[in-house]
Amino acid sequence: MKANNQYMFDGKAALVTGAGSGIGRAAALALARGGAKLFLVDLKEEKTAKVQDEIIRLGGEAVVADVDLTDGQRVKEAMKELESRYNKLDIVFANAGINGVLAPIEDLSSEDWDKTMQTNLKGTFHTVKYAIPLMKETGGSIIITSSVNGNRVFSNLGMAAYSSSKAAQMAFGKMAALELAQYGIRVNIICPGAIETNIGENTEKTPELDKIRIPIEYPKGDKPLEHKPGTPEQVANLVTFLASDHASHITGTEMFIDGAESLL
Repeated sequence: MKANNQYMFDGKAALVTGAGSGIGRAAALALARGGAKLFLVDLKEEKTAKVQDEIIRLGGEAVVADVDLTDGQRVKEAMKELESRYNKLDIVFANAGINGVLAPIEDLSSEDWDKTMQTNLKGTFHTVKYAIPLMKETGGSIIITSSVNGNRVFSNLGMAAYSSSKAAQMAFGKMAALELAQYGIRVNIICPGAIETNIGENTEKTPELDKIRIPIEYPKGDKPLEHKPGTPEQVANLVTFLASDHASHITGTEMFIDGAESLL
């Protein structure tokens, strides 16, 4: 199972949120190929169970938990379940998130704002908060999925809530990196650009979105710049690097993985 994986995670336990599809699924499989035992968290248990089956077919070990990350008590209980199963936690990939409702600020409801912030930011907070007690003695690696949106890109219309949550994740990750360094826990933040995932299933565009007009001039020329979305597997490669001992001196760092999309 591990012959083609340069990062070895034998004996390590890894938690992946949003593990049922996209980047979470790809990262879980990559960590499993390296020998890690997986604790897979997602609201969509059927999809997560399929990922569990894939890991088992690879010869790995995985447990599935249906957890609403906005519910701190449920996250705390899930961590107890993880501890009872593996008695340790070495790697956390706080990846779960939604695009939420895309709308002009004046038309965005407080409820839709709260749902995006609760899922993306509070969910990350709960994941990290309740993972710390399991990691304090031996250290480990925490990787947070933020985005180019809110950090390098501010031109995606109607994404005020999403971009704000992603910018806040960046700040939270850096604060956590400094605070948790005393325990040997590294915290890094990845910022994907356009990646071929199904996050669009959690996206709602309101009719009012068409009201937003931002004047943009594109460069002229016979060969316009083109950009292709990345793959979940490419992001998973970055996650496994940051989770490994190869990244032992990297913490509090944001890493953009977008094929230079956000520089255009």
